[in-house]
Amino acid sequence: MAQRFTIRQLEYFVAVGEAGSIALAGERVNVSSPSISAAIAQLESEFGLQLFVRKHAHGLSLTQGGRQFLVQAKTVLAAAEELNGLASDITGQVQGPLNIGCLSTIAQLVLPQLRKRFEAKFPKVRIKQSELHQAAIFDQLRNGKTDIALTYDLEIPGDISFVPMLNLPPYAILAQSHPLAGRANLTPEDLAEYPMILLDLPFSGDYFLSYFSSAGLKPHIAERTRDMAVMRSLVANDFGYSLANIRTLSETSPDGQTLKFVPLAGSIRPLQLGLAFSRAIHMSRTIRAFLDHCDDMISRGDVPGLSVPDDLGTA
Repeated sequence: MAQRFTIRQLEYFVAVGEAGSIALAGERVNVSSPSISAAIAQLESEFGLQLFVRKHAHGLSLTQGGRQFLVQAKTVLAAAEELNGLASDITGQVQGPLNIGCLSTIAQLVLPQLRKRFEAKFPKVRIKQSELHQAAIFDQLRNGKTDIALTYDLEIPGDISFVPMLNLPPYAILAQSHPLAGRANLTPEDLAEYPMILLDLPFSGDYFLSYFSSAGLKPHIAERTRDMAVMRSLVANDFGYSLANIRTLSETSPDGQTLKFVPLAGSIRPLQLGLAFSRAIHMSRTIRAFLDHCDDMISRGDVPGLSVPDDLGTA
């Protein structure tokens, strides 16, 4: 008799297999723990196979059979994704799942409104979003967990395609009381003696530090953080200045204090905001529709959450 299982059950199983915990898997797929437990139990009953060893203090670990099952489950899910893309192409409809990645520093600003408008145009699309740093974006594009990602043109590898959409110049971000806050622009020489709060993310940190190294200088790094909101609050409270390529519509820190954005002068290049995707993927109608949607909004300077310089325009 044919085995009976659902794609959703396989998705929950893979989530638990990767997370090692039903609770953590539930957070990742936004489903209650009892629902995931029931799906795992149904799979084990249907196939007559123990997939996990339960450990009260340490969550779950895959059995040897469970590890083999996980590999095949991922293959089945990938094939299901391809079928959805094929159905979209055949029917001419934009539909099915779409996994979108976004650089963590811009996800809270740009992605929600882009996504909302896209879903309003294409209600049959089911979007799952992930907030990632640049290296993780590349990894997820390669392994198929992410279909397309909104990010910068930082160290784009050869197996990843990048469609630029908007140039974003670099700024120094300073507290209102900082001695340099009233300047029209700033150079590496101006900033080097002051404490710096480095936004220390993969590739981004090196990009900001290159501003000083290209001038033969080394900044005085007082603090490092991977969180944009933390950086803005540290800056606003006079712990140092920082550098960033996004000028938000709000010029206040998360704790309500005023920030100053001063353009940088010197050899540091603007970053390009755009969409990245694996060269190995099939560009489905749904992925293409999202790319076109973003390009249409961003090329008009309609970038949610960001103050876009009039003189730079699109990439």
